[in-house]
Amino acid sequence: MSFDLQGFPADSEALATLAARGLAYRLVDTSDAAATSKWVEADFRGFHHSRPRQIDLDFDFGLLAERRVHGVYDPTIAEPAVPVATVSSWPTGLSVPGGRSVDAWAVSSVTVSPTHRRRGIARALMLAELQNARSAGAALAMLTATEATIYGRFGYAPAARAATVYVDRRRAHWIGADVPGRVQFVDAAAIREIAPAIARRAVARTPGEIDRWPALLDRVLGLHDPESDRSRSRRVARYDDERGQPQGFAVFHVTREPNAPGVAEFDFLAAATDDAERALWRFLVEQDYVSGTRGLLRSVDEPLPWLLDDPRAITVTDVVDHLWLRVIDPIAALSARRYSSPGRLVVEVDDPVGIAAGRFELVVDDGGRAEVAAIESRDAAASVKGARGIRLGVRELGAIYLGGVRPSVLARAGRIEESAPRSIDLAERMFASTRTPHLSIWF
Repeated sequence: MSFDLQGFPADSEALATLAARGLAYRLVDTSDAAATSKWVEADFRGFHHSRPRQIDLDFDFGLLAERRVHGVYDPTIAEPAVPVATVSSWPTGLSVPGGRSVDAWAVSSVTVSPTHRRRGIARALMLAELQNARSAGAALAMLTATEATIYGRFGYAPAARAATVYVDRRRAHWIGADVPGRVQFVDAAAIREIAPAIARRAVARTPGEIDRWPALLDRVLGLHDPESDRSRSRRVARYDDERGQPQGFAVFHVTREPNAPGVAEFDFLAAATDDAERALWRFLVEQDYVSGTRGLLRSVDEPLPWLLDDPRAITVTDVVDHLWLRVIDPIAALSARRYSSPGRLVVEVDDPVGIAAGRFELVVDDGGRAEVAAIESRDAAASVKGARGIRLGVRELGAIYLGGVRPSVLARAGRIEESAPRSIDLAERMFASTRTPHLSIWF
C-alpha cells in the first residue's frame, strides 16, 4: 500500500475531544530531532524501558521516519515537551489464507502516562487510528496487545495466538525425515542483504504474519547496536537447500549460569520452506551443553511434536492472544483471502462505531476465490430470502477472519447468530484455514 503518511491532518474529533480537556493532540514531525526525541522518551517510559541512549534515539529516528506518529501534550506539566500519551502507525501487508496479502494499518506504541489516566486519552487515540486506517484505504487495522481488556471496545478481537515452546534437551531424540541441504553459522551483517527476501517468503506462508520492516531485521540481527552485550550474544544459523540456496535463518542466544548448562532461546525464525523449518528446529533442539531450547512467540500448532520420539519433551506455556484485528472495510477484507469451501453466505455486521457495519454477500467459487458485494437496504429482502447467513459484530468478524477462531465456537458463546439452518456449518467450512494463523513478532 503506497501512502503519504503526512498527507492528511490529525483527526478532528480527537483534536476537539482532547482540547476540551486542556490537552493538545499533535502529529509529530519526525524530521524534528528534538520533538521526536521527547516522543521516544515518553514511549520508552510508557513501556518501562530504561531511558534511551543516543544510539537508541538514532535508531528510532530512522524507524519513525516511516511511520505516522502522534503525541498528546499537556502544557501545564513540568516537562510540556514530553507527551503524556503516544501512538504510532503505518500501512503494511498482512498475510491471509491462500498465500495472499491484504492492506492493513498497524498500530503500535500506545501509551498513556499514569499521571493522565481516566481522561479519555486512550479512547481518543484509538478512535483516531480507526479513521487514519480508513483514510489510508486499509482493509483492517491490527495491533499486538499487552493488555487483553482494552481494545475490544474499539472493535479489535484476537485472531492469532502465540506460545512459548520449550524442549527438554535430554529427551529430544529427533525422528523427523532427513532434510537435504545444511545448516551453518553465518555473520549477522553478511545475511542482512538476503534476510528481507527470505522473510518475505516466510511471511507469505502463514496467515497472521505481517511484512518485516528494515529496522526490525537490524534489531533482530543485533546490527543496530552491535557492541551491546545483547547483540554480541546472538548467533545466526542459516539453512541452505541442496542447491546451496538460502531458505531460512534463525537468531538465538544461550543464557546460562557460570559452569552450568544453559538454555538456547530464540525469538526469530524465518523459514521459506518446510525443509528449512525442520532443519532449523533440529539445529536448535540438538544444541550441546544446554538443558533445553526455548522458542518465543511460536505457533500453537507447531509440527515439532511429530518430529521428536518423545512428544512430552515439549512444554507449551504462555499461550496468548497475540494478534488483534479490526475490520475497517469488510468488502476489501473478505475479498482478499481464499476460502476452504465454495458457497454463498450473507454476512451481516454490527459495528457500534459505524465504520464496518452493513450486510454483505460473500460468494466463493470452487477455487476458493471470493466476490463480495454490499447488499443495499432496498434489495435486502430479495437478496437475503432463503440464503444462508450469519449475524455478528465487527469483533467476531475479525476473530474468524484468518481462520484462527471457529464460527461454531462463537455461536456456542452466543456471539454469532445464523439466519437460516446450517449457516454456521457453511461459515465454518468457508472460513477454515489450512494453516493455523500465527504472528511471530511484536510490533
